Formats: sequence, C-alpha cells, structure tokens
Amino acid sequence: MDGTARDSSDQGGWAGSGGVASRSRWGAAPVAGGPYAVGGHREGRYRPSQWPGPFAVVGGRLATGVIDITDDLAALDRGGFWAVVVDFEGTARCVRFGEVRPAPPLAALAGRPWRGPPRGAWTSSLDSAGYTQGVRLIRAEIAAGEVYQVNLCRVQSVPLADDAGEAVAALAAALARDNPAPYAAVMYVPEADIRLASASPELFLSRRADVVRSGPIKGTGRVANDLWDKDIAENIMIVDLVRNDLGRVARIGGVSVQRLCAVEAHPGLAHLVSTVQAQLRPDVGWPELFAASFPPGSVSGAPKSSALRVIGELEPAARGPYCGAIGWVDAEKGLGELAVGIRTFWFTAGRLHFGSGAGITWGSDPWAEWREAELKAERLLRIASSTSE
Repeated sequence: MDGTARDSSDQGGWAGSGGVASRSRWGAAPVAGGPYAVGGHREGRYRPSQWPGPFAVVGGRLATGVIDITDDLAALDRGGFWAVVVDFEGTARCVRFGEVRPAPPLAALAGRPWRGPPRGAWTSSLDSAGYTQGVRLIRAEIAAGEVYQVNLCRVQSVPLADDAGEAVAALAAALARDNPAPYAAVMYVPEADIRLASASPELFLSRRADVVRSGPIKGTGRVANDLWDKDIAENIMIVDLVRNDLGRVARIGGVSVQRLCAVEAHPGLAHLVSTVQAQLRPDVGWPELFAASFPPGSVSGAPKSSALRVIGELEPAARGPYCGAIGWVDAEKGLGELAVGIRTFWFTAGRLHFGSGAGITWGSDPWAEWREAELKAERLLRIASSTSE
C-alpha cells in the first residue's frame, strides 16, 4: 500500500506530540461498492452486511482502511486523512485512513441497538462531598492569587465487557438520535486503543489553511434564563485565555473575537459560546498549534499552568480523551476540525467511562457547581444506560 487514499472498488476497504514515527500499517478489508468522489478522496458505497473493522465517523465521513498510527502530530502536516484523539494529559493518537466516504446512518453501521448498563451501576471518581470540597479548595487558591478559574471534573464509569466496534457504533447511534451534536464523532481503532463515542458541542480548533477558529463554551444552564453574571465573566475570562494562546502562533494583529457570549441551545442545555479567530504565521504546523493551545482553555482554567497544577492535585482519575481533542485532519487539503472532548464516552479496561465538570471561579457556590456537573451528565448517562429496541 503506498499510503494514499484509494478508490474502494480497486482495493476494497471500508471506507502533546511525542515525535514518534508511524508504528503500524494495514491493508483494507475488501467490500463491494461503486466509487464516487467526496472531499478530495475516492469514496465507495456503504454495504451494511459487512462489518468495516477499524473505522472513524467524523465530519460526516466514514473513514476505514488503516494505513498508519502515530503519536507524532507533525504527521498531520504531511498528507492523508487522519482521525485524531489527544488525551487531556497530552497523549496523541493519530490514525491515517486509506478510504473515506460519506457516512451511513450510525444505526445501520451498528446493525443492532445499544444495550446499556443499569443507571445505578455507575460510580464516580468524586462524589458530591469530594466535589464540593474541591470547589472550596479552588476558591482558596483563587483567594491566594494562584488562579482565576479552574475547571473541576469527575469521571464516572461502569463495568461493560462489550467494547466491540458494533457496540461503540450502537452507542453513537443512540447519542445521534437523542442528543445530536455539531461535533459528534465515533471511533473504533483497537490497535490504537481508541473506542469512543462523542456528542461534543464545543469546537476546539477548526483549521482552513492558515485560518484557525476556536469556540470556547463557558456558562451552562437548562435554559438561557439560568445563565447569570458569573457565566458571562467566566466566558470572557476564557476568551482572553484563548486569544493569548492563539496569539502565540498568529501573525501580528491576526487574532480577533468573532462573537462574544452568544447563547446556543443544545439538547437539554443552554450554553454561552464565543468564537476566536487567528491567522497563523507561515511556519506554524499542527505541533506548534497544539503546543500553544492545548489543553483547551475552557476545560483547564486560567492561568493555564496553575490551573493544571490544581487539577492534578484535586482530581483522582485521569481524564483521558475527556476534555482532550477529538476530530479529523485532511492534510492534503489543509483542513481540520477538532472538538473539545466533552459529552464523550470511551471504553477501556472493561469499563465504560464518562466525564463531566464545571468551571470554578471566586463567585462559585460549591453545591451549584456540583449540580452543574450533574446536569451536564444527566441526559447523556440516561441515554447510555438505556436499552433501545
């Protein structure tokens, strides 16, 4: 295989940088289907009777036929179509696919309904007492002048032995039906230890040649009237952080705020969302962009270095892909779209995981922040804990 995306009728197939070279190469599994072109790659028709093997559904496309797996973010500048997962702790997993086509309905891809665990079986890395105490400790850090804002999160998990591709796709189909999201993604690449279904509403980085946008979310309520002054102040604080991050790799005068504190409605929630845009310097690639902006400011805090220290001290469980970056890069066309990995389920070590949290400022009430973390999880855990027939 020469590493280029191919016509599926020719070869078949379903359609924190560590600086490590590509580790693995695979051919694609055969499947019938007439070709047509989408997004600069040769595409093929979907046939539901044959499971695709490793796959990613991102940006409305089904990508299959793994060519390379690497943790070197520089590979994203060298060509090919990539699915990308970067854990909050900085571990990058970039998977290059040889086949890309329009995605079929996820329910058809899964071929069976999602069968979730009992709702009462989920356990949390922080209970209400631990979370509210964390909020108090963060307020003490703010009073001492160490930080201005910290995003405090907990990870819930439940035993679940079924982590096959059909199960991951079935969960993603349930999310797409009951909690559609603008940056939804599903990936199943066991060779890279990627098994996740995301219903993220938040844009981390969208890249079109040298123009990059970020859409931080800060401020959450059931409805718009639930948003208050603390949410606006927090959003503006994170917008300043994102402006500073992107300013490190932007042309002089190349950073602008396209919108500030706009209210967006999402399933069961209202958010305050801003948009920051930057024109990159000519020497900036994906490694430099990540070095400047990762982890996302909206799920870390300000100043970011101090916030990460506090997170490391207070959170007993690693976040993994939750609060990291999840999405795709088309290096040949200079395009990419990475979501903040919130509203995301991932499978590992015989368990299904889900994270939620809230941004803590001096004006935070510990119980109100716990209720926000619960609110963000409520709808998604109800979907994941049900059995659809």
